[in-house]
Amino acid sequence: MKRCNWSKLEHSKTYREYHDFEWGVASYEDEYLFEMLVLESFHCGLSWLIILNKRAAFKNAFDQFDPYVIKDYGLDKIKELSENKAIVRNLAKIKATISNAAAFIKVKEEFGSFSKYIWSFTNNQIIYNEDDILRTTSDLSDKVSKDFKKRGFKFMGSVTTYSYLEAIGVLNNHSLECFRSKFNQK
Repeated sequence: MKRCNWSKLEHSKTYREYHDFEWGVASYEDEYLFEMLVLESFHCGLSWLIILNKRAAFKNAFDQFDPYVIKDYGLDKIKELSENKAIVRNLAKIKATISNAAAFIKVKEEFGSFSKYIWSFTNNQIIYNEDDILRTTSDLSDKVSKDFKKRGFKFMGSVTTYSYLEAIGVLNNHSLECFRSKFNQK
């Protein structure tokens, strides 16, 4: 079975399972969309494999990625998170997660769900990779990132937003030879 040519993919079960069952798969559940938003914001500047390997610890540390709990984190919880060796201890990203939880909830209230909001940028269509050019941004990620920023999201620049859109399946950027590519779906 052919997969995308990612570094370390064949040597990491965690990475391989993420590639095979999550990455580029259209996602519509707000809980998952928020989880990936948190993880992608921590991914900024780090290897995705580092984040995947710490995913369970992040979930535990951030109250199962419940934005309604996270938005109310105070100084004690911030201190606890910044001392938690099981996660990425970046104070700015921890504080951004709190801001992002509040922004996420506001979007849900405005649109009825975060899913409706994020999928509205493509008229509910998946954007498929039509070539094997590796990109880190696009007009779409620029547009979504700009709107994120306007709505108070932090650590969601165009590169991180592009990665997020790939993670949640708005963009299906599996390589053309990969079994997950639209060209190999049956």
